Amino acid sequence: MSDELLRVEDLVVAYGGEKILRGVNFSVKRGEILIIAGESGSGKSTVLKAIDGLLGKGGAIVGGKIFFDGRDITHLSDDERRKISGEAIGIIFQNAGASFCPIRTIGDQIFESVRAHRDQDKKFFRERAVELMQKINLDPATLDEYPFRLSGGMAQRAGILAATILEPKLLLADEPTSALDVVTQVGVVKELLKLREREKISIVLVTHDLKIAKRMADKILILRRGEPVELGTREQIFNEPRQPYTRELIGAANL
Repeated sequence: MSDELLRVEDLVVAYGGEKILRGVNFSVKRGEILIIAGESGSGKSTVLKAIDGLLGKGGAIVGGKIFFDGRDITHLSDDERRKISGEAIGIIFQNAGASFCPIRTIGDQIFESVRAHRDQDKKFFRERAVELMQKINLDPATLDEYPFRLSGGMAQRAGILAATILEPKLLLADEPTSALDVVTQVGVVKELLKLREREKISIVLVTHDLKIAKRMADKILILRRGEPVELGTREQIFNEPRQPYTRELIGAANL
């Protein structure tokens, strides 16, 4: 088995014919955390959407390749995509609470997503869910709550539960702490780091907050206006940044 789980080669993404992501390259090893950082509009979230097949109407990969676990997943059919999304690749959205249906309980919605991949009964699902919830500091009673009743931190942890209950190999996280207060941000970051250590899951996390990158990253990719600026280890990026834009971002973050 190769140590490399994800590889992105010369990725180009266009919306309506306009290229908004150009020449992106990186790889992620098993159990490794890659942070994609940069200013708003730099294309960070588009990278995650391309990996998980969520570009939507008008968006398309028009160049390059994406390989996951040794398989080319650049242009999968809808059926092929459904087989790996959720089970092999999980995703946490920026506002996890908004990603849930407001009129159904958290537990019912997560159970439905599990049943789409595995033939589990509800009793086994709840036992597994409670086990995981205890590890991410989420009250098991949350399963019977509606999304609008959850605080921001609880909603993000519910998003982590939904994204990881099927034990994916890769977790994508799109600005998972940006809407949270500082104390809750720290809690979510700690839970993600524990998850990596416990499950050996690989994480690709998008953020504009370099303090989070410094806390979590093994490697960091800096994007600007849809193009890669610099890719390096956390130590290299923060101690010996090669590009003026990287130094500018670090200076602005007072790091």
